[in-house]
Amino acid sequence: MVRSIALIVGPGSRLLACLSALAVAFAAPVWGQESRELIIRDGLIVTAEGRMLADVRVVGEEVAEIGPDLAASAGAREIDARGMLLLPGAVDTHTHLNAVMPDPPRPTRPQDDYVTGSAAAFAGGVTTLSNFIPFQSDENVSEYADGVIGAIEASAMADFFIHVVIQNDPARFTANIDELADRGFVSTGEDFFARESFDANVLDWYKAFRASGPAGVLSMIHAEDYAILAEAQERLMAEGGGALQNFAQSAPIIAEVVAVQRAVAIAEATGSPMYILHMSSGRALQVAEDAMARGLPVYVETRPMYLHLTQEVYQRPDVGLYLGGPPLRDKWDQDMLWEGIAKGTVHTIGTDHSGYTRAQKLDPTQDLGNKRLGLTNLQEYLPMMFSEGVLTGRITLEQFVAVSSTNAAKLFGLFPRKGTVQVGSDADIVIWDPSLTRTITDEEQLSRSGYSTYSGREVTGFPIMTIRRGEVVYEQGQVISVPGSGRFIPGDRFQRPSLRPTSDRD
Repeated sequence: MVRSIALIVGPGSRLLACLSALAVAFAAPVWGQESRELIIRDGLIVTAEGRMLADVRVVGEEVAEIGPDLAASAGAREIDARGMLLLPGAVDTHTHLNAVMPDPPRPTRPQDDYVTGSAAAFAGGVTTLSNFIPFQSDENVSEYADGVIGAIEASAMADFFIHVVIQNDPARFTANIDELADRGFVSTGEDFFARESFDANVLDWYKAFRASGPAGVLSMIHAEDYAILAEAQERLMAEGGGALQNFAQSAPIIAEVVAVQRAVAIAEATGSPMYILHMSSGRALQVAEDAMARGLPVYVETRPMYLHLTQEVYQRPDVGLYLGGPPLRDKWDQDMLWEGIAKGTVHTIGTDHSGYTRAQKLDPTQDLGNKRLGLTNLQEYLPMMFSEGVLTGRITLEQFVAVSSTNAAKLFGLFPRKGTVQVGSDADIVIWDPSLTRTITDEEQLSRSGYSTYSGREVTGFPIMTIRRGEVVYEQGQVISVPGSGRFIPGDRFQRPSLRPTSDRD
């Protein structure tokens, strides 16, 4: 009988189907059983609160002990982490993956599922992913929950939490909100304000937002105003300006500012928490910061492209590679977002990963009325952020951990199981080489997209090993994991957390 089937993925692999590590059912105990022990020696543990040079003992799936010179039990695996950082596995708040595996690639859809998305995540130091799954009008909560959890636990390698997509029936969602929260679905998303249908049903949406606070559910808002977007695009198209090079003009900053103002107003009127997805502009951030200063439960996510690119790339021939909504902005906006991470007003990083291929993104039939939004950046976003944030002095190590892991775990009800390295937490640990320098290439990408938005950039700081719940899942450039080993992680109902970074260390 087969004990395990391991998926082994190396740089440049495209098949993602190599079977190995077959064992006889009655063989001696193997790595992966509850009795396994792992000791990581002499690494610098970094959490959102500080740093400590110590050993970490992992027993089974959890961190069992932290301290100096820990004695190893017989049969324990010991890993020398001298000169390395020990970081909590990152928690990506925002990805778009095909929920059913196998799901044959389709020309107009992102290509990644729970297997390939997990592989890219592990190679980048991410151990917990999210996904957006619609709550269908003909489903009851049990059908929804069983279907979602079944799909994840049949194929995922990373751990997952799920945001409920309400679609166009907020009243029905409100009627089921407590039952959904009881099953661990404690967040909703995503493009409410950018939909034409939002204003047509605004009273029911408002009631849904009001109900979310007492139910412990966090509302995630795509903060762009539909009317401003629609008019700008319509006008550009009528004037012959429908080329993708005009994407920034088709979604002006004021559309984001107005929508963030609206989200703040809802938080103030209802007391319910509001989470602003993929914030792109300094002006919108200032609106959110004013709300935070007044004590309102408003939280901000940005995404990697806004930290590393500006709207000048829209004048390139390969403009399609850089389309994501809201658009890229100016250098001032980029600096404001980095500053927001440093002072704790940008709380999380969500990749908004959409694994389109290069050919899909560069489809020449696209224009402003028919465009493919979304970037592939799940594998490289943490090294990019470390290299251009920590090593340049823009943010500290503690702030890097807070924005990439701890704050997300707290906001979505996963902390302290996820988001930190402490006794009793899941052993989601990334061994990070802060001096490893590499050039990002298309060939090393494990996403089915097959390319990197940042190909050719030299980056310093990469994971050399990723551990998910005590199991080594990435080592020596290879992802080694078993489809179906990932788990659905139910979120606890939202309780307002303390998120502000507490360390100002260099």
